[in-house]
Amino acid sequence: MADLFPNALTAARRSTLGAAAAALLALAGCATQPPHQPSTANATTSLTTQTNRAWHGRFAVQYVDQNGQQRNAYGNFDWRENGATVTLNLLNPLGSSLAIVTSSPSQATLELPNRQPLTADNVSTLMQQALGFALPVEGLRYWLQPSAAPTSRARTTPDPQNPQRLSRIEQDGWTIDYVAYADAPATGVKRVNLSRDNPPLTIKLVIDQ
Repeated sequence: MADLFPNALTAARRSTLGAAAAALLALAGCATQPPHQPSTANATTSLTTQTNRAWHGRFAVQYVDQNGQQRNAYGNFDWRENGATVTLNLLNPLGSSLAIVTSSPSQATLELPNRQPLTADNVSTLMQQALGFALPVEGLRYWLQPSAAPTSRARTTPDPQNPQRLSRIEQDGWTIDYVAYADAPATGVKRVNLSRDNPPLTIKLVIDQ
């Protein structure tokens, strides 16, 4: 993982409010992308019956800023679901919080360091008003399971080594590649890459637990 996640202290020194926005941008855009319409039917999953989930891991992002310059962002994340509510905490490599996003059916909240919390009816509205982009919480909560979201059509590709697992999902303008699964007796995704073409954005996630 040395090529993906640089020295933690060096990365931490680069952490600014702009980095917080960059980290959020890394996870943003699904809600603003026009849906794909492949020939497969809407995907559903029995995993949606689970109401409590949590993931902790690391992210590495490559994106293009408003000036057309390629940028990189690194850090850690904590993702927690309690029923229909999702709380996402983005942290720098030393563990300090960069941003906290809370999404529920009735309200979304964005907390940034040294600023008053911002609220809106939903994540998309909040991100667009505060930072100019939307956060695909509803997509990620399924993609991390892993499963296609049941809210739009998707194309899924089974893992040729294990057809009961997925190797790729194409949905809502995103390509989600499942690079590695946890070794037994653990279960679930270990590494997943997300990418989109317009605007160009690449996200690499490592799930530690």
